[in-house]
Amino acid sequence: MNSPIHWQQPEASTALNTAVSPMGAIWRTIRGYIFWSYERGSLHYDIMVTLILLFVFLSPRFLNYKDKPVERIPHLTGVVVIPGEKGEFIYQIQASALNSPEGGDVRRQLEQIIEPISGAVNITRYESVKDAAGHLQSYKVWANKE
Repeated sequence: MNSPIHWQQPEASTALNTAVSPMGAIWRTIRGYIFWSYERGSLHYDIMVTLILLFVFLSPRFLNYKDKPVERIPHLTGVVVIPGEKGEFIYQIQASALNSPEGGDVRRQLEQIIEPISGAVNITRYESVKDAAGHLQSYKVWANKE
């Protein structure tokens, strides 16, 4: 009565395990890729990693992700500050930032634009920058802090 129990499988199920169809093997491989069930360092693991890297590096050439950097405006007032050679600052100010550059006091308007940015400054010189057609584009202003 105390004999060991021998579990036996039916003959049909052992026949199915030994004869695996080619489509079954393909689906088992695909399922292993989807569920990432292969061990690290195995051939299938290396294939998965290679496919991911190929997608990451080659897809931007063929797919348009519409991701471009935002165009940056230098400053709302159009002022660019560049350090000079002798310790002064060179301010490049767009001509459209001045109210009346033609006949008004340009030096005073330039000071009013620069002072909120840098504090009290002493303008040593300034010159107008024109394009090829002779239209006024901007002013270059050399200034020292007071």
